[in-house]
Amino acid sequence: MITIDAKNTRFDSLNETIRNSNDDVEIVNCLGQRFIGAGLSNKSLTIKGTPGNALGAYLNGANIEIYGNVQDAVGDTMNDGEIIVHGSIGDAAGYAMRGGKIFVKGNAGYRAGIHMKAYKEKIPVLVIGGTTGSFLGEYQAGGIIIVLGIDSKKNIVGNFPCTGMHGGKMLLRSTCDKISFPKNVNTRAATKEDLDEVITYIKEFCKCFGYNESEILNEKWTLVSPDSNNPYKQMYVQN
Repeated sequence: MITIDAKNTRFDSLNETIRNSNDDVEIVNCLGQRFIGAGLSNKSLTIKGTPGNALGAYLNGANIEIYGNVQDAVGDTMNDGEIIVHGSIGDAAGYAMRGGKIFVKGNAGYRAGIHMKAYKEKIPVLVIGGTTGSFLGEYQAGGIIIVLGIDSKKNIVGNFPCTGMHGGKMLLRSTCDKISFPKNVNTRAATKEDLDEVITYIKEFCKCFGYNESEILNEKWTLVSPDSNNPYKQMYVQN
């Protein structure tokens, strides 16, 4: 593994060094550099600091672990690989992601999971340990979103979750009694069978951040799924 001190380093120079390295890379003193790990495959990055926007955009199999917070658009359109964040993230995490996994210990901003999609064996997974802002899963077309709300006393998600959702599913570690969902989704109490389908991801989250799996599972959960695969049907005269 090579170590790169990113202090006073431009994002383009930093990313060129990462791409040209034949070894795994550790980055220290990271502060706002964009596009770190964009399109990367077959390599591991460890980052200490605060990466800028589009960390792991178009990621194609690499593993990225961040000890700090991250700005917007984490995993934008990622195809494969894993991103682990020991902190919180900004807006639009997992935008249009079509594969791979993102694990976040803290909170997420607005529009997490917007336009997520799945194809055949590729199922993207986004797990948020804290809470999320408004428009969670907006236009979600596939994949799995899990929000745990650990140590939070406020609503697990913000306003307008699942707007336009027409695929995939969402599991929220809450009864969601005070959350208003749109008409295009169905909500119900999650069963043991529902949780068994995602237990692998919950176990991986707990392993990443040192949580007790039993304590995480021993709560009321809500399953959210689309009511129709064509949520815009009512907008047209001829169908």
